[in-house]
Amino acid sequence: MHLKSDKELRTELQTAEFELLVPANNKDIAIKATKAGSDAVYIGYEKYSERIQAGNSMQDLIELIEFAHIYRVKVYITINTILKNEEIPKVEKLIWHLYAIKADGIIIQDMGILECNLPPIPIIASTQCHNNTIEKINFLEKTGFKRVILPREITLDEIKEIHKNTNIELECFVHGALCMSYSGQCYLSYAIGGRSANRGECAQPCRKKYSLKDAEGKYIVRNKNILSLKDLNLSERLEELILAGITSFKIEGRLKNEAYVVNTTAYYRQLLDKITDNLKLKRASKGISNYDFEPDIYKTFNRGYTTFNIDNNKKDLSTYTYTSSLGEYLGVVQYVKKNYFSMKTNILNNGDGICFFNEERELIGTKINKIEGNLIFPAEIKGIKPGIKIYRNYNRVFDTKINNANITRKLSTKLRGREIPTGYIFFLEDEDGNCAQQMISNKVELAENKEKALNTIIVQLSKSGNTEFRIKETDIKLKNIPHLKVSKINEIRRNLTNQLRKIRKKNYKYKYRKTPIKIVEYPISKLNYKANILNDKAALFYKKRGCFIEEMALESQKNTTEKEVMISKYCIKNQLGLCPKHTAVKKFVEPYTLIDEFNKEYLVEFNCKDCVMKIRTKN
Repeated sequence: MHLKSDKELRTELQTAEFELLVPANNKDIAIKATKAGSDAVYIGYEKYSERIQAGNSMQDLIELIEFAHIYRVKVYITINTILKNEEIPKVEKLIWHLYAIKADGIIIQDMGILECNLPPIPIIASTQCHNNTIEKINFLEKTGFKRVILPREITLDEIKEIHKNTNIELECFVHGALCMSYSGQCYLSYAIGGRSANRGECAQPCRKKYSLKDAEGKYIVRNKNILSLKDLNLSERLEELILAGITSFKIEGRLKNEAYVVNTTAYYRQLLDKITDNLKLKRASKGISNYDFEPDIYKTFNRGYTTFNIDNNKKDLSTYTYTSSLGEYLGVVQYVKKNYFSMKTNILNNGDGICFFNEERELIGTKINKIEGNLIFPAEIKGIKPGIKIYRNYNRVFDTKINNANITRKLSTKLRGREIPTGYIFFLEDEDGNCAQQMISNKVELAENKEKALNTIIVQLSKSGNTEFRIKETDIKLKNIPHLKVSKINEIRRNLTNQLRKIRKKNYKYKYRKTPIKIVEYPISKLNYKANILNDKAALFYKKRGCFIEEMALESQKNTTEKEVMISKYCIKNQLGLCPKHTAVKKFVEPYTLIDEFNKEYLVEFNCKDCVMKIRTKN
C-alpha cells in the first residue's frame, strides 16, 4: 500500500475536477438541476434502483443525457439494489443500453453485475457496498471501480487517511436525509414487513415511534422518534472536504420535489464556486448559472441540520419527537388572542405552513389563513402560547418563486466575422474551442450607411435568446459592409448556434472504463448475510476472490429471528444522556429493549469501544 506524499497530494488537488452531484426524481427535475448549476446528476431507471419510486424511461434518460452533455454535466444511473437470479440478464442488457446512450456511469451494489459481460462503462461503488475501510476501498479500486461513495458516518480524519492510501475517486454526501444505519447494513424494514432497503423498498422504519425499556422492565422512553436523525448539512465544511480528498459532493434527495433540488443545487453551487475560484481549482462542468431567487437551504424541506459524524461528534443528532420538516426559525410568539397571535418579526404569508414544539416537545403544524400587519391568523390556534418558537416549514412564496424561476445556464462564446474572397464568414467559438461557421456570398448589396449596417449585424448576432450560449466577446472586422435584412442576420445566428450545439454533442469526451474487471483477494474471508449476496453470480464473484459464503442475503430468508438488523454510529444512550463516557450515573440496567408500534421487540447492543450501536431482532 503506497502512502502518498504531500507533493503528490498537492498535484492531485490541482489536476482534479470538482463535482457537485445532485439527485433527480425525473428528467424535468434533472434538467432544472442542470440549469441551476449541477456538475452531475444521479437518476434511476424504471427498475433496480434504491429509490424504486424514482424511475425513468429509457427515452427520458436519452433526452436528459443529450441536454446535460452540452454543459459537460455527467449523468449517472443508479442500479444499486441487490438482484435476484432472473434479474441479472435483464440488468446486463440494460447496462449495454445505458452505455449506448452514453450514460457516464452506473452506481451499483450487487457484485454479481461484475460477473456479466459488461461494456466499458464506468462503475461506481454505491454507499450500499459499505465502503467503510481502507482495505475495502483498495479492493474496489483494484477490482476496476472508478469511484467509491463513502458512508455518511465517515469522519474527516478517516477521509484523509483513505485518500492518502488510495487512488480512486472519493464521493461523499454533504446534504440531505440521513439513514440511522450504515447503508447496505439495514434490514429493519425487511424484518418488520418484508420490504427490503437493499431492494429499493425501504419503509423507513427509522422514522417511526419506538419505546425503550431496560432489563428490569423500566421504560426509558415511550413512543418517541428515537431512531430518526436530523438532516445532514456540511455546507460549511466543503473546503475541508476538498483538502481531505473529496472530488464529488453529493446531495441526497431523489424523492424530493423540484423546489428542494433546485434550491439546494443553487445554494451549493455558489459555495463551491467561491471555494474553487479562491483555491484556483477546476470545476467538472461548463456554463454559468443565473437565477432570479436567493437560494436558502432553510426554506425548503429539512428536519433541522447536523454535521453528523464528520468530527466524531454524536451529540444532538436525533429529531426525537418529530420526522417532518422543521424549516426555518422565524421568531418567538409575543401574545395570543382567541384566533390569532403576534410576533415581533413577521415575514409570514397567507398559505404558509408553520410549526412549533408543544409542552411534550412534539412538533405541531398548522397553516396560515390570514395576515393583518403583525397579527397572524392560523388555521389552528391550539397549543400556540407566548414565548414559544415559531418555524416556517412551508414557504408558499419561496416555493412558487422557485417553481416559476427563470433559471438559465450559459456557455461563453466568442463571435467573429471576416471577409473572404467569396464573401463573408462568421464564426461562433465556445470556451472549449468548438467552433461553428457560417458563410454568405459576396453577391449581396453593400450598405450605404456602413456604420448603421455594421451595428445592426453586431447587435443581432450578439443576441443569444433562449439558447445555452452567451456572446461574451464580439470581433467583427469587415471592410465592405453588406446590407443584410434582420431576418437574414437572425438566420445566420440560428445556424451558428444550432451548428455549435451539434458540434458540442459530437465532441463530448466520454470517459470509458479503461481497465477490465480484475480478480483480487477480498479483505474478508468469511461472509454472512451482511454481504448481501442474493444471486448466483454474486456468490461466484466472492468465491473467485477467496471467500467462503456462510450465508446468503437476509432477503433470501424468511426467518429473521436474532439477526442484527441495524448498525449505527448514532447511539441512543448518548442521545438520552446515558453514555458512560459522559456520566457516571447508571439509571438503567442493560440490555435495553426497543419496542415498535407492533409490539415487536429488538435487543439494543452497545459497543462503547468503537462507539457503535447495534439493533438485533428478538422474536
